[in-house]
Amino acid sequence: MSGSETHTPKRGPAAGFEETVKDFWRSRPVRPAHGRKFAGVAAGIGYRYGIDPTVVRVALVAGTVFGGFGVFVYLLGWLFLPQEGDRVSAFEGLIGRGRASSSPAFAVLLLVLLFPGLTWTLSGGWMTDGTGLIGFALMAVALYLLHRSRGQFNRPTMPAPEYPTAAFSMASASTSASTASSSTTTATEGGWDPLAADPSAWDLPNASPSGGLPPQSPPPPPAPPMPRGRKSKIGVATFGVAVLVGGVGTVLGLDGEPWFSMQHVVGLTLGVVGIGLVAGAFVRGGRGLIGLAVPLAIVGMALTTIPFENFDVKGGMGDLSATPSQVSDVQPEYHRSAGNIDLDLTKLPADSSVTTKVTTGAGNSTVLVPMNAEVKVTCETGAGDVDCLGQSRSGLGVDAVDFTAPGTGSQKIVLQVKNGVGDVEVRRG
Repeated sequence: MSGSETHTPKRGPAAGFEETVKDFWRSRPVRPAHGRKFAGVAAGIGYRYGIDPTVVRVALVAGTVFGGFGVFVYLLGWLFLPQEGDRVSAFEGLIGRGRASSSPAFAVLLLVLLFPGLTWTLSGGWMTDGTGLIGFALMAVALYLLHRSRGQFNRPTMPAPEYPTAAFSMASASTSASTASSSTTTATEGGWDPLAADPSAWDLPNASPSGGLPPQSPPPPPAPPMPRGRKSKIGVATFGVAVLVGGVGTVLGLDGEPWFSMQHVVGLTLGVVGIGLVAGAFVRGGRGLIGLAVPLAIVGMALTTIPFENFDVKGGMGDLSATPSQVSDVQPEYHRSAGNIDLDLTKLPADSSVTTKVTTGAGNSTVLVPMNAEVKVTCETGAGDVDCLGQSRSGLGVDAVDFTAPGTGSQKIVLQVKNGVGDVEVRRG
């Protein structure tokens, strides 16, 4: 070649880090209009790299439950991946790089939602501090490796730009003027033409010498087919390792190792399954692991939000109602594995000071305290509503309500109410 040589960017495994990142941005996944469950982020990534979108959805859900980074990654994709039919993403449309189907106000809302999502990610997961940030880094690395190995397939095609109206009008006017001038010349030179047509207008442009139709341009070559390798055994291998990790962790927990609680064992097992799903995305295998990851994620979320230590056979079943009238009648703890507890402390002497605890595995707990007593109270439930002397919470894994309510008398009560599943109510009576 003479002069300067044309540089063609590399794609696939031969590309460097910078070229891979730039190529990912140029050919980033497009959120489809059909076949998506919500905003199309998981479906777009799955279709772009030829993997099952369900694998991506499970990875995002698992990242949300264990680490909190799943929501942040999904919001990033919603903000920076263009929707099908758009040339730019919502963020690019917001800064004036083009027109997106989503409004600027909606793009601003997504930006605002990124901040609590990032806070949740940086605050760490349920296992150890920093789990969310580590999980986010692992997902970014997985996406980078996925683009290096499959970035040459299913590259999205952006919609063609519209033709400028002004240029089209000028071209039409020029063509009309040329035709009119040619017709006038023909009429004046060759006599009167009853059709007022230019004889040269009957000549077909680019006609073949034999008089046939002009040659047609060849159709574009079809996209390269996805490579079909032999069936991977990564699902079976991952299942075996997950069973081994879960079994060893359970044995260590029963042997007295404090770290190997049920929550940690489930988390380790789910981590092994997640690694298998990510690895299976590269070799088109391991789809059966989804049936193991979903129940593990549900069990892990339940173990981390519901205090199962309240469920024990010693607590008994059925409702419990107590109205102590003396300090000696107040038990250190009122407990039920399943059933409602109603405790009335309003009959205690006016100058008494008591400390007690109310715990229920499954059921509602209601405690009445004297009107003039100073009450130091802690209320908590794994799933249900909390109404603790005017302080209200509701939902799953409700944070403990802990405060001191002053009183006008000398009576003092220290109270802790903790439910596994059920409502908690503490009021003055």
